[in-house]
Amino acid sequence: MSKETINLFEALSLLESSEEAKRFLMDLCTPAELRAFAERWYVCQLLSKKVFSYREIRELSKASLTTIGRVARFLNEESYGGYRNLLEKIQKKEETK
Repeated sequence: MSKETINLFEALSLLESSEEAKRFLMDLCTPAELRAFAERWYVCQLLSKKVFSYREIRELSKASLTTIGRVARFLNEESYGGYRNLLEKIQKKEETK
């Protein structure tokens, strides 16, 4: 992994609020990139509920079956655990409300 990529990860870890994240990502990404990120995250949330088929998720999200399959693979099979980690953090936050 390049040092530039690691530097980006370190910068992201310093964001302290959704407003800070929004401002940074609005500067960093094109509107199409932001839509793609949002689409993948929405697909991840739908997949995590384990009640929708890929075709239902496609209808709800308008994402391609390829995108849905890729998100599912990273959610369920890959070792990074990024999707799972954030889903767990959100669940814990909601439980403490």
